[in-house]
Amino acid sequence: MRIPWKFFRPATLPKLWNFIQLILSWQLSRMSNRPIHWGMPMTLSVEPTTACNLRCPECPSGLRSFSRPTGTLSEELFHKVIDETHRTLSFLIFYFQGEPFIHPFFLDLVNYAHTKGIYTITSTNGHFLSPENCQKTIESGLDRLIISVDGTTQETYSLYRKSGKLDTVLQGAKNMADAKKKLKSKTPEIVFQFLVLKHNEHQINDLTRLAKEIGVDAVSLKTAQIYDFENGSDLMPVNPKFNRYRQTNDGRYVIKNPLKNSCWKLWHASVITWDGRVVPCCFDKDASYEMGQVSQQSFSTIWKSDNYNKFRQKLVKGRKDIDICQNCTEGTLTGED
Repeated sequence: MRIPWKFFRPATLPKLWNFIQLILSWQLSRMSNRPIHWGMPMTLSVEPTTACNLRCPECPSGLRSFSRPTGTLSEELFHKVIDETHRTLSFLIFYFQGEPFIHPFFLDLVNYAHTKGIYTITSTNGHFLSPENCQKTIESGLDRLIISVDGTTQETYSLYRKSGKLDTVLQGAKNMADAKKKLKSKTPEIVFQFLVLKHNEHQINDLTRLAKEIGVDAVSLKTAQIYDFENGSDLMPVNPKFNRYRQTNDGRYVIKNPLKNSCWKLWHASVITWDGRVVPCCFDKDASYEMGQVSQQSFSTIWKSDNYNKFRQKLVKGRKDIDICQNCTEGTLTGED
């Protein structure tokens, strides 16, 4: 568990006290094997929209395969959540499924969270970073911008990022770097996220060089989640370091994660879909484990509910019995979720 202190900016007493409560209750839960929980989430993931312009093969948005409704987050619902949680909330992720920049008022949402003293981050496929949008992004106060760049040539990039144009993505990253220089801004931190796959794993060094040339601040390598991983996949990289799965003696694949009966995310984080459903984590793509709806209840009521505590109880008693946990891993090789 790595939590950079910059996420606590500004480090108010309520946020620090909340963090202490979360850590203590999580450690006590691990030792006692029962769900002891204090505090409010320090991290929230909010879904601006489920819409996406690409068709990535292992993504519900790309495949248009959701079992839940698709749509766009309302400003009213978002303001309600932030107004209820901002005193203890340190870190807000504007992403779950979909492409955030498709939301017509996305940067207004970012700015609202920024004015409440919350560290903000989003993840984008990079196709909407025009010079105008880049300037607006900086003015919104966004702290971190993750741009998915899964290849350094159009041929490799488009094998996964179906319908995507690498030149547009790279130009968008350059637009953002140029806008930061023009406005003399240190934010947002620009991160190239590289989903390591069999067809692009040989381009990691090329990506690092490209990022440096453009003025990107960091490169993050991410392992791929494969839905039908048991029988292997053409997407799995050859280098085992970049594979979430390992092959057993019978030829089938299993996840490397030992799935211990503890999960820090169930103590410090939560996810809210575009229509206000609260779900336990980002692996619940279809909101199968709905804890409640913030359009009908306060977030704190849902967070402290019997429904949420029963899920935590189920986890500490047997994580391998929860289907959304079966593909779970921290995901990236550099500490990012």
